Amino acid sequence: MKALIYLILIVAGMFVFIQIYVRIIGLLKRGKKIADIPGRIGELMKTEPRLILYFYTQTCAACKAMSPVIDRLRSEYSNIIKVDLSKDMEIAKKFGVMGTPSLVVVENQEIKNFVMGAKNEAFLRKLIEAES
Repeated sequence: MKALIYLILIVAGMFVFIQIYVRIIGLLKRGKKIADIPGRIGELMKTEPRLILYFYTQTCAACKAMSPVIDRLRSEYSNIIKVDLSKDMEIAKKFGVMGTPSLVVVENQEIKNFVMGAKNEAFLRKLIEAES
């Protein structure tokens, strides 16, 4: 019985540690200058004052749930760009994306916000409107 309690405490502790780690990583990426991005995203970064990049993969379960929400938001906001990591891994490396789904808010070629993990529509709207 004691072993089961210890096991539960260890698993819970690991879960809390991972959550804290993910948040700290996101905070550390803020303020990072992004330069020399090739292709369409690089061109948009030069012309648009603010971009929101949504990094996803086709096989990610959380991405499958979040992508329809992103698609609805893209119909309202023209500065949201979807980036498929299976096709654009080099761009993900430049932004420091380590997992999906991830959202990166870029303003004037600098990371203003970095969010990892699935988020609901209310959170995403708040993020977009706070950055607007």
